[in-house]
Amino acid sequence: MKKMKRAILMTIITAFAMMLFACGEKEEELTVKTYIPNESNVKIIGRAASLNDTLWMVHSGSGAEFTFLGTTASITLQGDSSILGTTDSRAHFAIYVNGECVVDELMEGLEKTYTVFEKETEEQCTIKIVKLSEAAQSTMGIKSIEVTSKGDITPTENKEKFIEFIGDSITCGYGVEDEVKEHPFRTSTENAMKAYAYKTAEALEADYSLVSFSGHGIISGYTATGNKVPEQTVPQYYEKLGFSYGAYMGEKPVDYEWDFQKRQPDVIVVNLGTNDDTYTLTHADRQQEYTDTYVEFLKTIRENNPDATIVCTLGIMGDRLFSSVTKAVETYKSETSDANVYTMKFDVQSPADGYAADWHPTEATHTKAAEKLTKELKEIMGW
Repeated sequence: MKKMKRAILMTIITAFAMMLFACGEKEEELTVKTYIPNESNVKIIGRAASLNDTLWMVHSGSGAEFTFLGTTASITLQGDSSILGTTDSRAHFAIYVNGECVVDELMEGLEKTYTVFEKETEEQCTIKIVKLSEAAQSTMGIKSIEVTSKGDITPTENKEKFIEFIGDSITCGYGVEDEVKEHPFRTSTENAMKAYAYKTAEALEADYSLVSFSGHGIISGYTATGNKVPEQTVPQYYEKLGFSYGAYMGEKPVDYEWDFQKRQPDVIVVNLGTNDDTYTLTHADRQQEYTDTYVEFLKTIRENNPDATIVCTLGIMGDRLFSSVTKAVETYKSETSDANVYTMKFDVQSPADGYAADWHPTEATHTKAAEKLTKELKEIMGW
């Protein structure tokens, strides 16, 4: 009798335990959730920063990427002061869903919401928001992300490799979507994802960050008169979040120090000198000034990135200053005993590949440049 009672009791306990287990395994329901994007829920791409509960996308190629299991997703974006001017300067951006571009537009106002994903049943989804145009003309922000999902949105994983590119309009992808050389600059035809830097990172399966401004150089920006343009130089902004003529929520990126400890690059590619060349021309003293300032900039880069390999390049839109780049690297290595710095000359763009707006490189030229740089980095890094 006691054995029977014990057996009945064990059956009841087992049934109760199974019921509890079944309740614990109950499938999570779809719910609507809203997120302020930050490092805890999205992968931040490039130089972007949190500002007043938004993710401020400053540089070319900056943005965010996340994944979730659900049925809908909407992204609310915010514009900066550039929306008060002409459309030629407004931020150009794209949104990708599972690798497919579903939005490619200019910011039209201070705020706009895009529904980018809608399904009847839940699916695994990866969404990437990318700023295609450069910092100087305009910036923008991600205000919120709303999804109908099971569980939370989560950042996509970092790739093993990380490359920083420091450059000018070539790195920004100036005019790459407008293959008429007589046409002027427009943010609508600028696309960093079609330029050599992004293509190189993709080929090497690397994460990237771009610090680049059209018309800027080491000692002078672009000049058509031969007069020096010292205010358009990259070194003065390298340790800042960035530089922009406009303001976002009343703030400017030059007022924020960049935190180099966020992630240290494995490689830093410097491609500066095209604009300096319009000032230095064949003047030996000006070329020497370029060399001397380049040396000091390399010291700044090294101070902030102690372990990175540095590769100094030039040549896509002219290679006259490449000998000065080589001289700067040799001088720097002699002064510092730092051997982890290299040079590489790009091939000058060919008329056979055409010219984009303002005689800038076409996507065909960018592709060739990326192939050459990719090969060089593989050899240097053993990738």
